[in-house]
Amino acid sequence: MGDDRPRIALAALLLGIAGNLAFLSYFKYFNFLLEIANDASGTNFVLDQIFLPLGISFITFQKIAFLVDIYTGRVNSFTFRSYSLFVFFFPQLIAGPIVHYREMMPQFEKATGRFVAEDLAVGAGLFFFGLLKKVILADGIASYVTPVYAAAANGEPVTLIYAWVATVGFTLQVYFDFSGYSEMALGAARCFGIRLPMNFNSPLRATSIIDFWTRWHITLVRFLTAYVFNPMAFALTRRRLDSGLTTISGARTSWSAFASVLVLPTMLTMFLSGLWHGAGYGFVVWGLLHGCYLVINHAWRLYRARFWPHNRSHDRVMAPVGFILTFGAVVLAMAFFRANSIGAGMNIMSGMFGMNGISLPHAIGARLGDLLPAGVVLVWTSGKSFMLSLIWIACLLMVAWMMPNTLEIFRKYQPALDFKPSATQTAGRGGSRMTGLLANRIRPWRLSTAWAIGTALVATVGILALGQPTEFLYWQF
Repeated sequence: MGDDRPRIALAALLLGIAGNLAFLSYFKYFNFLLEIANDASGTNFVLDQIFLPLGISFITFQKIAFLVDIYTGRVNSFTFRSYSLFVFFFPQLIAGPIVHYREMMPQFEKATGRFVAEDLAVGAGLFFFGLLKKVILADGIASYVTPVYAAAANGEPVTLIYAWVATVGFTLQVYFDFSGYSEMALGAARCFGIRLPMNFNSPLRATSIIDFWTRWHITLVRFLTAYVFNPMAFALTRRRLDSGLTTISGARTSWSAFASVLVLPTMLTMFLSGLWHGAGYGFVVWGLLHGCYLVINHAWRLYRARFWPHNRSHDRVMAPVGFILTFGAVVLAMAFFRANSIGAGMNIMSGMFGMNGISLPHAIGARLGDLLPAGVVLVWTSGKSFMLSLIWIACLLMVAWMMPNTLEIFRKYQPALDFKPSATQTAGRGGSRMTGLLANRIRPWRLSTAWAIGTALVATVGILALGQPTEFLYWQF
């Protein structure tokens, strides 16, 4: 019987994972699979409307991580009550973060259930700062983004400036939307004295795409790295070693080792990341684009020393260059993340490269007069709306690049489980001097009358804005 236990445990693990994935696949991917079948073979399967449970992907991945932790011995014992509390603790259910049993249960066991003024104050502050980001910053730019993507979906050519306004605008919309929801989750949990792991840490300040993915959706990256990338990379490494082949060895790494051990696991992991974000071709393209970005970044890190051995000069030059390249790459990929079809995404992408021409509102072009560049077409769209979109984008970029994020503002009270203030108060790994410029110049949040008034104003603005039109970007996740 003892010899059968490992096999029974493995069978139980595989059955549990399969059951969770089957549940997720029906609700989230069933129609997408039918769409693929229709496109590939010309069938006419009818796509029925399936109501997607909120936060289904977060819950599924959380339960899969729990099953793997049980199998590997990271979790030794649990009760049905503790498991239910872990799975249904509401603050992180809808938009994450993806938490582990072993990082949450010690906190639940230590919780006294008593009123703690500091936890309530910090939690409320985090929640209302996140609410402000969502309903003012993210929803504020949405009205300038949606019409352009709707036009692209209808087949109308999107011209250069409008394409960049829409794509940069959407990048900022999803940035503040996700950041806001992450902070609301942190705040709601902190009101109960519970610290959730950090899920978002100023990714638009990143100076490389690898740096970006250490800051964006941190717990999803942690999950995919631990349960997809690492097992695959380790297995491929062992296979090469058993075959007498070389593996990753710095600048001496062979191209075959690089392709086998890094390229394949990275592309598959990012394919799954794109598919996790949404059931659609655009999400898959977005994931694969980021996979290509990561492969290029890894290749640069491995082979750069061959032709650029001086680290100091490299960092001095590549910090600002990397910052610009990373931001541009992220924005380009977002064209497919937001578009509802590959055709619409290609329409936006063509516009971003100037292939659809350049246009401006007639009112603005008329004021430019002889200064209007040749080839610019004047269209009868709102000049006021056009200018407001540019102002919104400029303001949001300033907030994202120069202002401290909410975790930095609340750094005195450890707002997240794994937050390390010393690592986040600067632009990052040799980042641009512009990014994080004010991160250390704004005094941190504390229990004081001034901050109480400031937090009350933030809460008032956020609550009053709840009646405005809003987009829940993360309903499909």
